[in-house]
Amino acid sequence: MSKEYVFGIVKNAIMEVLPDVNPEMITIEKALKDLGANSIDRMEVVTMSMEELGLKIPLMSFAQVGNIEGLVDVLVENYINK
Repeated sequence: MSKEYVFGIVKNAIMEVLPDVNPEMITIEKALKDLGANSIDRMEVVTMSMEELGLKIPLMSFAQVGNIEGLVDVLVENYINK
């Protein structure tokens, strides 16, 4: 599973949770906070992304994630080890 594919899934989740955000603003370097996501929005993005990938990852695994790339990396790593 490629990082680009997982980023696409995360980006779709972000667009669904934050419909007012311009899709061009969603880049892998950005933090969800930078896009206006509150803590509930961020959990929703994580949960939707995990569901789309068929993963069950403890939410604490995302505690140190600082940006979208970090989120994608955790998802890819757990998908590979699934």
